[in-house]
Amino acid sequence: MKEATILIYDGSFNGFLTSIFKAFDEQICIADIQKNKVAQRGLFSQNETVFTNVSQAKRVWNGIQKKSNTAIKNVYFAFLSEHSGIEMNLYYYIRKLFATNQKVYTDYTDETMLKITQLAKSVGREKHRMEAFVRFQKTKDDIYFANIEPDFDVLPLISKHFRSRYADQQWLIYDVKRKYGIFYDLNSVQIISLDLSEIHTNKLQRNDIFTSDEYEYQNMWNNYFKNTNIKSRINRKLHTQHVPKRYWKYLSEKKEAV
Repeated sequence: MKEATILIYDGSFNGFLTSIFKAFDEQICIADIQKNKVAQRGLFSQNETVFTNVSQAKRVWNGIQKKSNTAIKNVYFAFLSEHSGIEMNLYYYIRKLFATNQKVYTDYTDETMLKITQLAKSVGREKHRMEAFVRFQKTKDDIYFANIEPDFDVLPLISKHFRSRYADQQWLIYDVKRKYGIFYDLNSVQIISLDLSEIHTNKLQRNDIFTSDEYEYQNMWNNYFKNTNIKSRINRKLHTQHVPKRYWKYLSEKKEAV
């Protein structure tokens, strides 16, 4: 009987896919798949470190994609949910996917298949919200800067949208929860690590890193927002459903409401 193994990977999606490749290729009895930052030794299992191999990860990606574009989207989006135990849920999902030619990713009677689909949908909704709720502020370095604090790790999913929409300006979107950002330098989007000492939420007082023109623009936008609202028709419950309060501290039009 094979000893159960805990695979330890670097936390990246390619690292996870490499772990899947190793599990299938070596027919390993998997006890768990864990990120190296949170890895714990099992009582009856051995730990094995997995070194990310892009070519192996690509083979797994291509294999899932051949099964279904929906399935590969579910796998990627669900991985970005950072849900506890997501690696083993995805391992089961992928293993079942390869075990049959049927569309098992639509088998919602299976608890794991349903969970992966639901997580992927939740991440997709958060992606669309971030694309709608990002508010840039122009810095004195001529970079448009925005903070976000999404429930899920959606920065990799929104970079294409902003690169297409704001192709003529440098911008930086920073995830304050995960302490990294994506920076567009007019040529490409790069992932950068930051540990900002100050998080730039909406405040009535001005900050020296932003241009005075930026604040004039924000004042104009706030006045427009207030003047176009008809108080007698405000439905606060509906409004907070579409624009949850957790986003308000990063929305310039909500500066006075925070």
